[in-house]
Amino acid sequence: MGPLCRLRMDDFLGFILELLIEALLEIGISAIVAGVYRSLRRFRITARRGNPVGAAVLLVIVGLALGFLSVLLFPHTLVHPSKLHGISLLISPLLAGLAMATLGRGVQRRGHAPVRIESFGYGFAFAFALALIRFLMVR
Repeated sequence: MGPLCRLRMDDFLGFILELLIEALLEIGISAIVAGVYRSLRRFRITARRGNPVGAAVLLVIVGLALGFLSVLLFPHTLVHPSKLHGISLLISPLLAGLAMATLGRGVQRRGHAPVRIESFGYGFAFAFALALIRFLMVR
């Protein structure tokens, strides 16, 4: 295998690793937020009956704040960035949104009402805000 093939394989593996770690970070934090959201009865009622735009804005603000906190805890990139570094800004929140929607369907199957972050749109918005802060602040 020549050096050019090896370089491309290293870039590809770096891209996949970066994407997986970013997605796992966003999914993990989203799941924690969902748990906190669910445990606070007042927020849970608001999440079901409140203003959907207000809930989205609140989740984006929380995502931005937790993104900033994650930068304080992990001030460097989690993996060496690949040549496709910015692509994780879109793909990781998509994966987090899908994971949160799956979690929400599981909650519904158990007979409970899911909180808003346990849907694709709200989960994506939260994860995108978190990823955006990390993307802008961590180089």
